Amino acid sequence: MDFWVRFWGVRGSIACPSPNHVRYGGNTSCLEVHAGDQTIILDAGTGIRNLGQSLLQRKIQRADLLLTHTHWDHINGFPFFTPAYAPDHHFSIYAGHLSDAGGVERVLAGQMARPTFPVPLSALQAEMTYIDFRAGDSFELGAVKVRTAPLQHPDGATGYRLEYGGKAFCYVTDTEHVPGAPDETVLALIDGADLVAYDCTYTDEEFVTHVGWGHSTWQEGVRLAKRANAKRLAIFHHDPDHEDDFMDGVAAEAAEAMEGAFVAVEGETVPI
Repeated sequence: MDFWVRFWGVRGSIACPSPNHVRYGGNTSCLEVHAGDQTIILDAGTGIRNLGQSLLQRKIQRADLLLTHTHWDHINGFPFFTPAYAPDHHFSIYAGHLSDAGGVERVLAGQMARPTFPVPLSALQAEMTYIDFRAGDSFELGAVKVRTAPLQHPDGATGYRLEYGGKAFCYVTDTEHVPGAPDETVLALIDGADLVAYDCTYTDEEFVTHVGWGHSTWQEGVRLAKRANAKRLAIFHHDPDHEDDFMDGVAAEAAEAMEGAFVAVEGETVPI
């Protein structure tokens, strides 16, 4: 497999280390994408701790970290990303929503500042590069073409489309839809994609009591994927209240609603 994604954290809002969150996983958002010899990390939720251990074991010393946004569930694993403390490692961190808020380095430093965390950002010994762009920009990471788009989320968020070898993977979380009005920005980003990981925090029934919270539903993910002719949909960013039995039901319903729709499982590797 030259182009694949591995889910290291699939949960939203807060990590759920409980017996009822075993089959799908309890760590928050973190994905690893491999494209040829390139490693790209998407988000730094609690799943990035296990990813870091895996990178050390595999002797991978260089990666790009693309952040959708900097709410806690997407960055609170970063201080426990062991490779960042290794002097022979190199990481570039990108964010598309912080150009007018002091930049991504300032935000990550604030998370690791006393009295809320005892180890400062300056303790990292890896070579770190911090890059701020504006959601909607496009750029290249080696042989990978990256397209971005702004998402509807409190404080802003960025969706990503990674293209390599004639295939495309899209990462679209966290975002809120408007019922009956498909998000044209998201549709343009995921058009014809081979795999889309989408914010499926709620069901349509639950969504009505969570308007304004910045999240979407698995049914809207199916509607968007079908409309955009995307081949597969990974249901992602599971609500912490959705335990394993509930997610089993979502998986069954989604498979009936769309061929190629499945629930993302922590630890699963999916070819693109």
